Amino acid sequence: MAELAYKEMDMTINKSQGMGAVLKDGKTTFRVWAPNAEKVFVMGSFNDWKRTNMPLALEENGYWAAAFDSVKEGDEYKYIIHANGKEYERNDPYAFEVTSSIGNSIVRTLNFDWGDDNFKMAHWNELVIYELHVGTFNRKDPNEVADFDSVIEKLPYLQKLGINCIELLPVAEFAGGISWGYNPAHPFAIEQDYGGPDAFARFVKAAHEKGIAVIIDVVYNHLGPSDVDLWQFDGWGEDKGGIYFYNDHRSATPWGDTRPDYGRPEVRQYLRDNALMWIEKYKCDGLRMDATSYIRYEGGGLGYDTEIEEGNILMRDINAELQEKYPHILTIAEDLKGDNIVTDPIEHNGLGYGSQWDMNFVHPVREVLEDPYDTSRDLQKIIDALEFKYSTDVFTRIVYTESHDEVANGKARVPEEIQPGDAESAFAKKRAILGIALTLTAPGIPMLFQGQEFIEDEYFQDTEALDWSKFEKHKGIQKLVRDLICLRTGKHDRTAGLRDQGIQIVHFNNETKILAYIREDRDHKEPVLVILNFSTIDYQNYGIGLEKNSDWKLRFNSSWNGYDPDFSDLEIQGINHYQEETDGQEWTGKLTIPGYCCQIYTL
Repeated sequence: MAELAYKEMDMTINKSQGMGAVLKDGKTTFRVWAPNAEKVFVMGSFNDWKRTNMPLALEENGYWAAAFDSVKEGDEYKYIIHANGKEYERNDPYAFEVTSSIGNSIVRTLNFDWGDDNFKMAHWNELVIYELHVGTFNRKDPNEVADFDSVIEKLPYLQKLGINCIELLPVAEFAGGISWGYNPAHPFAIEQDYGGPDAFARFVKAAHEKGIAVIIDVVYNHLGPSDVDLWQFDGWGEDKGGIYFYNDHRSATPWGDTRPDYGRPEVRQYLRDNALMWIEKYKCDGLRMDATSYIRYEGGGLGYDTEIEEGNILMRDINAELQEKYPHILTIAEDLKGDNIVTDPIEHNGLGYGSQWDMNFVHPVREVLEDPYDTSRDLQKIIDALEFKYSTDVFTRIVYTESHDEVANGKARVPEEIQPGDAESAFAKKRAILGIALTLTAPGIPMLFQGQEFIEDEYFQDTEALDWSKFEKHKGIQKLVRDLICLRTGKHDRTAGLRDQGIQIVHFNNETKILAYIREDRDHKEPVLVILNFSTIDYQNYGIGLEKNSDWKLRFNSSWNGYDPDFSDLEIQGINHYQEETDGQEWTGKLTIPGYCCQIYTL
């Protein structure tokens, strides 16, 4: 290919065309921020990778740009940055696709055919989130990484389970092909081993067609740390990361010396643009932001820590813009500090997240479930976990007993923690199910982790596939979880209380280990009574105080041996009412409740 004539380059750039490689009106505009560069060129498959015949012009504030009519979608490219007498090859920070984490940028428009996709996520009080990892969720060949299409194959399964929201571990391009995803190398590109941008868009569209929302996990507390072309991007940085990163002690994180410099408007704009990409380009329904405490604090909020106010500004700005433009979008913080400020409204000096993962639920609930002794099992911890809320809204918290963090890094799945080496024992299964029942009946947005619904017992590793043989073995327990989800989401009638704010503890006995609570709806028309036995003892004719002689109907019994042959064969006849005082109430409801059992009643 002959070298391009210099006259082909259009030096008058409309800045509104944005960053990266933007195709419009038959031309491709390249724009990049490199304030310490002396010269910038673009090279690629369109000019035989010649390094100096396609220069960019310097704009204000360190931006460089030029437009070319020879560059087409699908072309590969890189920037050549001259600084300090050296040349640096760099991928485009805004590249929507790269050939690999160490490869080339690809010119992309992301103009997908969405058809008539006008999907809107269910109301937050109706959500049941299913967290999954693309690379392991439906891996058929242990020597290959699963991809978005493999997840699409399982969407009918998730739909039948009753899931209406998937939360994906990060899918931005990372180093190699096997990872949890929390090491983003190219934040705007989609992991090629998962199928790249087209497969991701195909997945989102397919999920929406099944009535399932998609929340994507994003990582703004650090980048990389490997395969990161942003490191000393324009040659400046000395011993630190340069223009995209803090260049003092604030750069340090547990995952590398790569905390973005939230104090630079250009870096905040970069992360804001990334957040908007997932919503506007890929029609995602929400963002889960990883380890936000490390955006808020230098040390993650441990002890006497220094706050990073610029990080708070970043998060407020992103949440404020999303709330204004897309009020149905849910942003979730993984903060794990139990602070109201995370979900408080921005106008009240909060960060404005829609919800946050709740440490005040997962930790005490798991502690009680995993306690090997009934006698020391403290139900007050369960009550505290049920009644806790942030600010004034119970749905500003995500409740769960398993997540990618809670079943890895030295911690296992709940049934394995209950009975190590024998996670399929009756004790382990029943107590693990108590945790699922609590999650799906507690005030908050419930979340399950992949395989939890069929008693997966392996700790989470990105090298190990989810064991679907467990599903074949525990189809009954999967049906149990499906029945719970149907109650939670309202597919079964008379359950509005599970989707409203109210909870009333009606019975609490730390000796018998029986706990009962009523989830109330604001109209008091569809309350839901939940009774749990946290002991191994089968109780018959057990009394619970009730406000009046109400006709409670049994809707769910976790110990039904139709779910699992290891479960109880006791005959459950519901609640019999007697006009005698119990728990300070005029009426007593008496029932049979097997050991480690959850029963749910409605009127």
